[in-house]
Amino acid sequence: MSETFASSVNATEYPPHLKHKVIFETFDNLSSGEAMLLVNDHDPAPLRYQFELERANQFSWEYLERGPETFRIKIGRL
Repeated sequence: MSETFASSVNATEYPPHLKHKVIFETFDNLSSGEAMLLVNDHDPAPLRYQFELERANQFSWEYLERGPETFRIKIGRL
């Protein structure tokens, strides 16, 4: 089953100090009802906590793949 995403971010392509900035900028550019794909090499649980603090009630979070080498997360804008 293939999903279409408005944007995607492969976090492994960015230096650590830019990862969250790029992810939040990408999310903020989504329209209501759109989703982005986040790809990472580890579980981005701290990022989810940051979303809960800074974008409470604005996002959905769904794991599409849970490692061990690749994590794929669908982040939707509510």
